[in-house]
Amino acid sequence: MSATTDAWLVLAMPLAGMLIIALGFKKLPGRSAGWIGTVAIAASFIFALDALIKLQALAPSHRELSSTLWSIANTVGVNANATLLVDPLSVFMICVVAGVSMLIHLYSVSYLKGDEGYARFFAYLNFFVFSMLLLVLAGNFVLLIVGWAFVGAASYLLISFWYRRTTATRAGIKAFVINVVGDVGLVLGTFFIFRSSHTLDLLATFHAAPHVFAKGSGNITAGCLLLLVGAFAKSAQIPLHTWLPDAMEGPTPVSALIHAATMVTAGVYLIARMHPLFQLAPAAETVGAIGGAVTLLVAGTIGLAAVDIKRVIAYSTMSQIGYMIMGVSVGAYSAGLFHLMTHAFFKALLFMGAGSLIGAMGGNQSLDRMSGFRRALPFTFACFIIGGLALSAVPPFSGFFSKDDILAQIGSRGGWYWALYVAGYLGALLTSLYTFRMIFRAFLGDPCPEASELIEHGHLFHPAQPTNPANGEVEDTEVGFPGPDHVIAERARAMQLAMGLLALLAVLGGVVGIPKTTTWLEKFLAPTFANSTLHLNPSNTLVYVGLVLGTVIGLLGIAIAWFVWVARPGLAPAVAKRLRFLDRLFENKWYFDELIDAVVVRPAAWFGRFAQGTFERLFVNGTLIGGTTAVVRAGSAAVRSAESGFVRYYAALLVVGLTAVGLYFLIQS
Repeated sequence: MSATTDAWLVLAMPLAGMLIIALGFKKLPGRSAGWIGTVAIAASFIFALDALIKLQALAPSHRELSSTLWSIANTVGVNANATLLVDPLSVFMICVVAGVSMLIHLYSVSYLKGDEGYARFFAYLNFFVFSMLLLVLAGNFVLLIVGWAFVGAASYLLISFWYRRTTATRAGIKAFVINVVGDVGLVLGTFFIFRSSHTLDLLATFHAAPHVFAKGSGNITAGCLLLLVGAFAKSAQIPLHTWLPDAMEGPTPVSALIHAATMVTAGVYLIARMHPLFQLAPAAETVGAIGGAVTLLVAGTIGLAAVDIKRVIAYSTMSQIGYMIMGVSVGAYSAGLFHLMTHAFFKALLFMGAGSLIGAMGGNQSLDRMSGFRRALPFTFACFIIGGLALSAVPPFSGFFSKDDILAQIGSRGGWYWALYVAGYLGALLTSLYTFRMIFRAFLGDPCPEASELIEHGHLFHPAQPTNPANGEVEDTEVGFPGPDHVIAERARAMQLAMGLLALLAVLGGVVGIPKTTTWLEKFLAPTFANSTLHLNPSNTLVYVGLVLGTVIGLLGIAIAWFVWVARPGLAPAVAKRLRFLDRLFENKWYFDELIDAVVVRPAAWFGRFAQGTFERLFVNGTLIGGTTAVVRAGSAAVRSAESGFVRYYAALLVVGLTAVGLYFLIQS
């Protein structure tokens, strides 16, 4: 079996899992839907590993394979086929996506065991993974766009999974609309590229690009900027980021899936995949790099003020994706993808830990209500510490190597890129601050009532009346709402296994890219980026200074968090009161929602009402529809009056008509 066959099977497994669950959910007993979905993704992961092994067995220059099953369309110069591209980049992505998704499915088997929509959840989850795998394996722009759109649709289904919550449905619609903006950018960007390359095949486009596009020309710059719109919307980069924190309305496994290895990394993958085009559009690369830097700083400041534990982790995702976008936009491709992998491990772990903590709180997600869970949830606490240290880039955890790899390569470019370098380390300080602010507030201090109940009596808190943690609305536990059961990792083997494996990967995942020591990942990805015009090679001094600086900054942030939220618990409110303007700015998320509402939503709504009241009512209804109706009505009346029933009248009319036609042709001749 070839690597390309493996690629098709990687796609087939989650698709089959989705169909089996969706069509047979009424007959599936117990948790079988969850296990079917998990086994399907596990099979996909096994085939991805097999493709990895077979690709490595080939010479580096032959690690670029295509496989076509059938032709979708072949007309007027458009040749679109069902083609998969199997190369180091796509195989790396399917291994990360399928591997982490498999563990999230395993976690979900226990986490959603009491939910009325259990089978529906796993059908959606399998569809989401299928869509993401299709996106990264696509060999042409057509399949890429289809996978891109499918991921957006699947995210809407999962974010709105608890569809009787108004907050969930609004969040799903918001995510869908912003992602559609990105879809439009991707489609228009493809058009600008296709009009010059005359092909939709990715490899053919990359080979033709240097010959049909002048560096910095209008078409390629416009095309790449539009592709960047798609990347920014999918990866929640400023200003198309506001959907991401609201996406926390979905179940916690959805948050882990969307924010760890799948949806939000699609923009990083897109820029890396399209690197032959972006290198011909320096302006687009610059926009991407600056956008990533701004996002990582802004998201870091909001994370310092957020009190919803899932939203703190969501803003952390925005910030970390900013590092990746910044990396692949400046040519540090392998470093950006390295951080994508390590981030998938520790971020999925943190979300799973948050799910366990929320279960102990009976569904409440506010850090203001949490404290003292260290003894109540020892396993969850250990996983949080591992995930937090990896996120804060403390050695020897995986995030330490991947984050500093990006910054070292950025610094090696010199010039104005030093500003990005400084922004990266400032963002690292914010990261360790908000991460351990969250951990210290949730796990240290005097136990809250829910933690005390667990410690003293071993009872898990279940509220008498379930409420929506976002707005306090009273809810029931029927279909469309969260189920009545609350689960913690300490009492669910499936959750423990998934979190334990991710914790191990968060610790050891960095060994594949230790600077100047192990370069396996960089060498594996090298054939994909062999045609790159940028070959960054930071000096030993820059690398080692960066590692030391990163360590100091990470530990400094943890120390400050300890001093502010543990040693001097009254200090944070006092500082917030003194710096009221900044506190309100961060609490209100830099007013991006209000700005978008004022600049886009309200003007669009006003124009819609205006058009409905004037153009549509007067012109469309009155002139076009009304005028057409009047003409048809008059014509019908004339025809009815002509229908006398006398054959001689019909014969005379026929003679007159034939005479008129004959005269017309005589005159024309």
